[in-house]
Amino acid sequence: MKTQEILEKQKRHLWPNHILYYSTPLPLEKGEGMYVWDVEGNKYLDFFAGILTTSVGHNNPTVNQHIQEQAGKLLHTSTLYPNEAHVTLAENLAEITPDGLDTFYFGATGTDADETAAILAQVYTGNTEIIALRHGYSGKSQMAMTLTGQASWRMGPVHIGYVRHAMTPYCYRCPLKMTYPSCGVACVDDLKDVIQTMTSGRIAALIAEPIQGVGGFITLPPEWLQAAVEITHQYGGVVIIDEVQTGFGRTGEHWWGHQHSDVTPDIMTMAKGIANGMPLSAVATTPEIAGSTVGAGLTISTFGGNPVSCAAANGTLAEMKEKWGPERSGEVGSHLRAGLERLQDKYPLIGDVRGRGLMQGVELVVDRASKEPAPKHANALLEASRKMGLLIGKGGLLGNSMRIAPPLIATKEDVDEALDKLDHALAQVQEMSL
Repeated sequence: MKTQEILEKQKRHLWPNHILYYSTPLPLEKGEGMYVWDVEGNKYLDFFAGILTTSVGHNNPTVNQHIQEQAGKLLHTSTLYPNEAHVTLAENLAEITPDGLDTFYFGATGTDADETAAILAQVYTGNTEIIALRHGYSGKSQMAMTLTGQASWRMGPVHIGYVRHAMTPYCYRCPLKMTYPSCGVACVDDLKDVIQTMTSGRIAALIAEPIQGVGGFITLPPEWLQAAVEITHQYGGVVIIDEVQTGFGRTGEHWWGHQHSDVTPDIMTMAKGIANGMPLSAVATTPEIAGSTVGAGLTISTFGGNPVSCAAANGTLAEMKEKWGPERSGEVGSHLRAGLERLQDKYPLIGDVRGRGLMQGVELVVDRASKEPAPKHANALLEASRKMGLLIGKGGLLGNSMRIAPPLIATKEDVDEALDKLDHALAQVQEMSL
């Protein structure tokens, strides 16, 4: 099918609330390494990786081999029957998860993982109330949308009464009008205030992303997360760290985004890059916390631990451990960050550059002094980048943050190519401000 036929069928048969990038949506046909091609044969350098999911590159031979071998033996079992790929994946993950977090429950999506983690926290603590962060994102179930701290991502009358939202340390747009680091992360006091004034005083959990993905790559300062962990434990809760986008070495130097803050969560969720595009998620926790579920009620997962998805994840982890580990992401990510900061010096449209490793955000503003957001410019930059043959993402509550997160296999040469394309696109869009 060509573009027009695909778009006509999309409009006729799929729900109209599917968000599609670009004024003319982009039907993709194939991928190879760092590149994807549309159905018309146009080639694009992929610096969004299917929303940070195609972690070890499109059409990765190792991952494909694992998928093909497993598909030739067994496609599906459900969790009623143990299978080798399932337990092997748990064993492989335990090699890179923080000490103690070596017990896993698998699902199909990040939504699955975050909701499972929240329920686990309630079962373990005996408490009900959960604190999430403003600007955060947790998925599309009713609980996950309630945990999400952005109105535009809540479909329908979503409200679960035991969820409260604390202030996010959004340093570029500090709600307290202070400056990091001299502020001493004063915004963390809001977490304690929310618990003391809006809950029973005994909470089940705090859930937080080390870098808020859909939030526009807002990066939590280490001091904030350290203090938040202490406060959460003080009020009877456990800490859930959402590594759906930040996990598997993407942020550089460490396997997990929270490790930059020298903290250890009680529960950790992961998805997206775990299986290079196959549907899979996981919740990691301690044997003690996992053991609290025994006798709390029956559970089963039809697709959790699916042998093909688990095989894909085993292949993905093998590739990461051998070739595309955290140190490499840190090195290439530093090259990307330096290039983005040079573009910031060149283009007043860029108000802020933030992130870690191969997860970098660029916030666009009409004016740096007022920090007036520039969502129209963000849309224009998305379009201009596409015309240059570069795919990037967009996010943030204000719709003005670009999300730049290539597959972990990106080289410095790939980064230079992306920066050159982005430079030309920014030059076009900057003229809108003149």
